[in-house]
Amino acid sequence: MKRYAKYVKPYIHAFILGPLMILVEVVGEVLLPAMMADIINIGAANHDISYIISKGIKMVIIAFLMMGGGIGAAYFAAKAAMHFGRDLRKDLFEKVQKFSFSNIDSFSTGSLVTRLTNDITQMQNVIMMSLRIMLRAPGMMIGAIIMAFRMNASLAVIIMIVAPILAIAIGTIIRIAFPRFEIMQKKLDYLNSNIQEILTNVRVIKSFVRGDYEKERFSDSNEELKNSSLDAFKVVIIQMPIMTLAMNLTVLAVVWFGGNQILKGTMQVGDLTAFTTYITQILMSLMIMAMVLLQSSRAVASSKRIIEVLDTEIDLNDDESGAKESLVKVGKIEFRSVSYRYYKDNHEKVLDDINFTIEAGQTVGIIGSTGSGKTTLVQMIPRLYDVDEGEVLVDGINVKDFSLENLRNGVSMVLQNNVLFSGTIMENLQWGDEKASDEEIRKAASAAQADQFISSFPEGYETELGQGGVNVSGGQKQRLCIARALLKKPKILILDDSTSAVDTATEAKIRECFESELKSTTKLIIAQRISSVMEADLILVMEEGKIVGMGDHEELLSSCGAYQEIYDSQMDRKVGA
Repeated sequence: MKRYAKYVKPYIHAFILGPLMILVEVVGEVLLPAMMADIINIGAANHDISYIISKGIKMVIIAFLMMGGGIGAAYFAAKAAMHFGRDLRKDLFEKVQKFSFSNIDSFSTGSLVTRLTNDITQMQNVIMMSLRIMLRAPGMMIGAIIMAFRMNASLAVIIMIVAPILAIAIGTIIRIAFPRFEIMQKKLDYLNSNIQEILTNVRVIKSFVRGDYEKERFSDSNEELKNSSLDAFKVVIIQMPIMTLAMNLTVLAVVWFGGNQILKGTMQVGDLTAFTTYITQILMSLMIMAMVLLQSSRAVASSKRIIEVLDTEIDLNDDESGAKESLVKVGKIEFRSVSYRYYKDNHEKVLDDINFTIEAGQTVGIIGSTGSGKTTLVQMIPRLYDVDEGEVLVDGINVKDFSLENLRNGVSMVLQNNVLFSGTIMENLQWGDEKASDEEIRKAASAAQADQFISSFPEGYETELGQGGVNVSGGQKQRLCIARALLKKPKILILDDSTSAVDTATEAKIRECFESELKSTTKLIIAQRISSVMEADLILVMEEGKIVGMGDHEELLSSCGAYQEIYDSQMDRKVGA
């Protein structure tokens, strides 16, 4: 719990007042049976109506006090639990936001969603239950034991025999249930990942008529979750029958031996009634504590998963450096003997000994076969990944010596997978610059050849986009993402195959705007079409993580076999067309 102290401290008053308020209810629970015994033994036995009324009024007052205590305890328990969950969820989300791409790769998206929602909810539920019950149950049990021994010590011995047996049974159940709850949460992770994947790619599923396959896959993961849940809960189910059997047997024993004592005149009827209530309270307290402990075992499994995220070492941080306040001012880029592996224990390099220099304002094309390392290469510049060997420099400064904020503010990147968010087109474009004027937004959209189609919509820039931009075409989505990137007014602009869904004429217009509007911006263009990079100042040709050719179009045609092959294959297709 030390790990969670920071989430308890600001609301310590609620964590203290909740249990204290419940003590009012506990005192009432302990006093009421004894008062009822007095009514039976004294009031009823002596036909003393005034005594019965007097005691009854006191019992009603106690009942109202108990109600107030119960309401107060519930309020403070809820307040403590909800604030705890909110603050923990906020920190967990912020930690995930700081993850590097490689950190994110080690967790599935579905798993992170489960940890941010279900796992934290499990902890909230246990805190709320514990504050309301955990002090009540032991308090009621201790009070009931004291009252039971005061009334009839010889009869109270029965509960001292039953309680240890029940405690052992409950402990065994919890020990068996705990690992099963861990498995259940992992199955929930898998199901959430499955659901997310299906909903995100529903158009692909429909176009390939794979609905039946995905239904079967979902059914399998849903069945696995059901089976693991049953595995966990069938252990829990055993608890109730055991507790009920123990309670009934104990009450029978009390009534049997207590009845004999009444017949002998050593015990009064009212005392037996109260004693039976106290025995029931003791056993109920044990049952409640068992229930909380079982719920806690599930919360402990959730806690481990939350701490796993909080304790994940972020492998991409702002280290202390004198250049942290530096900004990207020019846009010169240099790679010096850069190598990178996705998995550190893997000998295969995604990038291998990369060396090149790009002068500020140059347009650089990067071309190569799928999987040659083009995307990984450009992701080193804004430090989406960190190099294993060598160094990447921007304006002569190692990228690790910039603050991440300053570095990424100077680099604008249009990723291979274009992402738009729910909201208007205007709101999506303002991601590039939230303070941009309408004129600046229109200028960026025009440069990206997006203004014309945006203006054709009835609501123009206020058109609502569906999640992920589902109500615009692939080419329109790419142009919106380019416009968003341009609004940052970056010193370095990276386009990762970002015009693949745009026709060649529109792409040519976009490149023309880049040349006229972004003369001082360093532009890196990853492309599959050789026409997209032919006019670049410098072209990098990549194969299997290495640069196999470097130069302008004419130089590469005469010196680089890989470039010649790409050129010939694409030009032949054009001629054939």
